[in-house]
Amino acid sequence: MKQGMVIVILTAWIALMGVVVPPGGQQSAGVAHTLTYFRDQAGRFAESAVQLHHRIEMVENSDPATIQAAKEALKTCRAQYKSIAFFLEYFLTSTSVVYNAPPVHEVEEPFMEYREPTGLQVIEALLFEDDVAAHQRELLQQTTLVSSSAADLPALLYGLEITDTQILESIRLELIRVSTLGIAGYDAPELQTGITEAGHSLMAVKTVLQPYLEGQGEAAAATARYLDLALSQVREDSNFVSFNRLRFLTTAMLPLQRSVNRLAGSKDAELDVFNLRAMNMGRDWDTSAPLVELGKTLFFEKQLSQNNVRSCGSCHQPDKYFTDQLPKNLALDGHSRLQRNTPTLFYAAYQHAQFWDGRAKTLEEQVLAVLHNPREMNVADGMVLSQLGKAKKYRELFSAAFPQAEDSLVTMRRIARAITAYLQTLAPMNAPFDRYLRGDKKAMTAAQENGFNLFMGKARCGTCHFVPLFNGVLPPLFDRTELEVIGTTAGADLRYPRPDADSGRFTTYPISFYKGAFKTPSLRNITVTAPYMHHGAFATLEEVMEFYNRGGGGGLGLPVPTQTLSTKPLGLNESEIKDIILFLGALTDSPAKTN
Repeated sequence: MKQGMVIVILTAWIALMGVVVPPGGQQSAGVAHTLTYFRDQAGRFAESAVQLHHRIEMVENSDPATIQAAKEALKTCRAQYKSIAFFLEYFLTSTSVVYNAPPVHEVEEPFMEYREPTGLQVIEALLFEDDVAAHQRELLQQTTLVSSSAADLPALLYGLEITDTQILESIRLELIRVSTLGIAGYDAPELQTGITEAGHSLMAVKTVLQPYLEGQGEAAAATARYLDLALSQVREDSNFVSFNRLRFLTTAMLPLQRSVNRLAGSKDAELDVFNLRAMNMGRDWDTSAPLVELGKTLFFEKQLSQNNVRSCGSCHQPDKYFTDQLPKNLALDGHSRLQRNTPTLFYAAYQHAQFWDGRAKTLEEQVLAVLHNPREMNVADGMVLSQLGKAKKYRELFSAAFPQAEDSLVTMRRIARAITAYLQTLAPMNAPFDRYLRGDKKAMTAAQENGFNLFMGKARCGTCHFVPLFNGVLPPLFDRTELEVIGTTAGADLRYPRPDADSGRFTTYPISFYKGAFKTPSLRNITVTAPYMHHGAFATLEEVMEFYNRGGGGGLGLPVPTQTLSTKPLGLNESEIKDIILFLGALTDSPAKTN
């Protein structure tokens, strides 16, 4: 047989097995190794899904052992999923949502189509209901979906082209996922298997990286060293409550992320998840000095209000961490109150939704909405553009900021762009917590260290307030901002709770899942930006913590059928709450400079 024919036949056979041979007929050892590993582990995942189905078939309320057996089978199935999650969630993203999507309805905007929740997280929620047998039919539907889909996973490799660069990127994202979501118990809050599952994810990383660590010098040696350290810590203590997450991050996971970056030849080799550039935001921002200077000047310009008495800085005061420290500020008329509390602008640029209800997708859109709002600034475009255009100071500032402008120099769009540029600079990341992560172990007290571990563990705060900004920007891609329904009460009196009348995002998108949905705010600088919640009705963090400790509105007995926060009490004692609040104090940046 001629050599050319052999290559053609071999290539066709490999393609049928799901491997795409790159030009030149060579496939790297890393790619071949990864595909072999995935096929093997995908088969084990499919087998564990079948076993889970069988266990659920045997569930009886009268026999608690059958329910526990189903939970143990779920643990096994989740562990097998974690062994292939790095691959699925990077290369087969649309398929991965079948297995491990959050147990809430995902709404596709602006088309208002929504996807029913499916997969392991839904199964977990149902297995922890009071009457499990009543949900057996739904549980079996879920396990059938998972097992049948898992059985077809190898077929999805057909025609799939992957490279070494992509594999290393999938590993980088998996390390971020473990460091942010995994150790917080984001996708297994009831089972509390986040630490054990982190170990399975790390073992997958270690196995897949083997070909890339051979003869690669210091970066490879460091990667192997930090991987082993991370795995040893997980094996040493896999208890979800007691696991020392702060030690895990500082001594193992963050250095591991940096070493993997070097292994991959990244230009940003020193990035870890607590560096804002790792969020892949801000790379196309224009924050040139002239534009920021114009934006800062406009931020404090009272001519941007209809009566020339209010500026952006009137409510977002730098000395108050860009808040006003009021429950609700006065409207432009001077006597009525605005609908919601004034949030801080620190880190506002690192979000994908603005306003409490997330109705603005960009900062520029938000700035223009505030300027035109009759109750906030009520600016008349023609008048303000004329006033600013006549002022020598602004002609010079706009010319410097927009040197290539060929049309009218002063426009509303450029005003918004300039203010946005200024807001994009409000991300100092210089709190004691940040200094601690950078090596200053005296920056935080022992109580604050314990508070962080509680925050990310027993208190479950980290399942909504994601690091590094402790807001709703979802790792590892940081490509969307989550909104939550927590059943916020109208006031802080939890003895006689009353439902809040504010419908949140429902006002913009009137579908039931958005009733009472609000953006998850950043907890950075939270101890100096009271009062709290979208209505400012909680005066202290102790009140806020008690609300969460009792399971939100649903846990307090209010009818909140779409609550995304667990209604089960957290069981935090006074000492634990105190330490969590002390940790939150370690998220306070240095005050903003205005000169």
